[in-house]
Amino acid sequence: MSNQLWKGWVIYMVITANLSEEKTTMQMCPSCDATHFCDCSSMNLSTIPSGLTTDITGLNLSYNSIKYVRETDLLVGVNLRVLLLQFNQIWTIDKESFIFLGKLEHLDLSNNKLTHLSPIWFRHLFSLQHLNIQGNLYTTLGENPLFSNLKNLRYLHLGNNNSFSAIRKQDFDGITVLEQLEIDGQRLRQYESGSLITVNSINHIIININDVQVLSVMVEDFIHSVICLELRHIAFNTANESSLLEPMSHSVMEKFVLKNVLFTDASIDKMLNILVHAEQLLELELDNSILQGTGHWHEPIKIKRRSPMEVVTIQRLTIEKFYLFSDLSSLKNLVGNITKITVVNTKVFLVPCNISKHFSSLLYLDLSENLLADPNLEHSSCDGAWPLLQTFNLSQNTLGDLQMTARSLSHLKHLTHLDISRNNFGEIPESCQWPENLKYLNISGTQIPKLTTCIPQTLEVLDVSSNNLDDFRLKLPWLKELYVSKNKLKTLPDVPFIPNLVALRISRNKLTSFSKEEFGSFRKMETLDAGDNNFICSCEFLSFIQYQNGIANVLANWPENYICDSPSSVRGQQVKAARLSLFECHRTLAVSLICILVVLVILLIVILGYKLHVIWYMKMTWAWLQAKRKPKKSHNHDFCYDAFVSYSERDSEWVENLMVQELENAIPPFKLCLHKRDFVPGKWIIDNIIDSIEKSHKTLFVLSEHFVQSEWCKYELEFSHFRLFDEHNDAAILILLEPIQEETIPKRFCKLRKIMNTKTYLEWPLDEGQQQIFWFNLKIALKY
Repeated sequence: MSNQLWKGWVIYMVITANLSEEKTTMQMCPSCDATHFCDCSSMNLSTIPSGLTTDITGLNLSYNSIKYVRETDLLVGVNLRVLLLQFNQIWTIDKESFIFLGKLEHLDLSNNKLTHLSPIWFRHLFSLQHLNIQGNLYTTLGENPLFSNLKNLRYLHLGNNNSFSAIRKQDFDGITVLEQLEIDGQRLRQYESGSLITVNSINHIIININDVQVLSVMVEDFIHSVICLELRHIAFNTANESSLLEPMSHSVMEKFVLKNVLFTDASIDKMLNILVHAEQLLELELDNSILQGTGHWHEPIKIKRRSPMEVVTIQRLTIEKFYLFSDLSSLKNLVGNITKITVVNTKVFLVPCNISKHFSSLLYLDLSENLLADPNLEHSSCDGAWPLLQTFNLSQNTLGDLQMTARSLSHLKHLTHLDISRNNFGEIPESCQWPENLKYLNISGTQIPKLTTCIPQTLEVLDVSSNNLDDFRLKLPWLKELYVSKNKLKTLPDVPFIPNLVALRISRNKLTSFSKEEFGSFRKMETLDAGDNNFICSCEFLSFIQYQNGIANVLANWPENYICDSPSSVRGQQVKAARLSLFECHRTLAVSLICILVVLVILLIVILGYKLHVIWYMKMTWAWLQAKRKPKKSHNHDFCYDAFVSYSERDSEWVENLMVQELENAIPPFKLCLHKRDFVPGKWIIDNIIDSIEKSHKTLFVLSEHFVQSEWCKYELEFSHFRLFDEHNDAAILILLEPIQEETIPKRFCKLRKIMNTKTYLEWPLDEGQQQIFWFNLKIALKY
């Protein structure tokens, strides 16, 4: 019983895991775009997702781990145009898996593990145009015609390099026209003659096999149908092996491509003799191949007429003993019709003069990425060489003398385009002799620190990118395009030197900005690429570049390549989106306004201070602070004076003639402190006031209209008030000499207002009878 429970639990867990995986797959895929193309590649899927819908037009399931395509997997793919299943682990496909894919145009099953192919798979794929079944494990294409129902098929890739061994006669039945046919068959050893003869037209056939005998039979079948033949990974070691391609001399082939092919002197000699007789062959291409030899061919090439070949392209040709290679004099009769030659990365260090002279039709010559030096170039470009040459590419060689390079080419009257970039010229002379009709010159990446009048004035296009230039002051009146990227220029070139400029590329320099006037001076400018510079996003620059009409149509790579470097507030932002504050944009105006505001505030403070007597209060505060800083005296001390008299100078007659006489002559007499006689000469008047008040038992204030107008009376009143509060005594005695209206008392005499409202004061009577009572009361007040 327990075993049954255990088995049941295991089955449950497996089913749950499968359901979970399917649910996850449905969640992750399809990942579809607006055109309903779903990219589910590289998601480690083991089955085709079940969450597909009928509106899907493309499905990429490549680079997964799918092993099995079931009949039900693609039931909803009725609108599929593209199905990519390459690089999975597919080893079997149900017969009816593609039955509903009638609209499918592109099917890729390459690089899986299919060991056999079934025509039933493709029976309903009436719209299929592109089929790739390369890189699987099948040995043949099957017993029955595989492609008989694929009437629209135009691109077919088949075979593999491990097990595909035979092509039978019926394999291509049903196919009449192909744009491209690729056959991988490094192990192909059997080809039934006539297998490809049913295909009436093949624009481009790629054959990757290493058996020359098999290739020979195949060539017999398509010599009248193939326009471009491309051979890969094959070796022609002997003349006999090359002779097996003899049928090619009668073919309709227009282009012959050889990639990763090995030749010897003997085999290439024979092959060239075959090719020159191919009446329609116009183009020969050789890529990443090896020539084991030195060019010493035993038999001269026999040509009854000039070869029709017009274009020759040789790239990455390895000649192990290239330094022993002969002068190729036997090729003289082959080159007369050639209009375009490309020989790149092949260690060419010399073109013999007698060969150069036979290129009578040559218009385009590319010798880039080779070993040509100035002396050898001078020999190669001898008088009479390349008489019609228009475009010459000498980039990335070992040229080092610009003057010599120019002189070597000066006789080429038809030369209009010259590329000598990525050489090492360094300093250039002041004058050079160039071809008279040169329009395009590329000297980028040649370590030039400064341009001189060596540069020809006939130019319409000049490329001096990736050098060490820090300015451009060269007069080129006909120049239309200038490329100065990756230099050290800080400003745009001056317009008077290049008035007809249409396109300027000045990216990756030290340009910090350009003004509206500079930009506007290029009246014919259509394209300006100034991106990837360290722009100082000033207010003027931003105002111009953000609001100039039509500037976005002129600036290339706008706005993504235009980034602010400063100020720091906008560093890293796109110029288009940068915004500066009002202060940053109008600094002078802002400073002026701040200064005016400060002046107005100061003026306002001065006016308010005057109106509110601030200065007076400050003086008073300072004096009070000075008094407070003095050490306090004991409250139980002997006073020098009975009273300190505070009065206005204008009331001195009453004080001195009446009050002083009355009090100092009284019995007992009162000792009064008067500023006129008792202040210490030379001592600060404030200190005198404070000391006198402190040495006096009482302080008499003789109040009048004159008193409230006196500054010193105010000080005396204040210090007396300080004493009143600091020592908590009743030291002030007020004598009202004349009636004072409260509104006439200045506001700064707030203490006087307060004292008059809180203390009883003595009023001087005008009636002589009442005056004796006044003196009596005053004396009583002084005693207590």
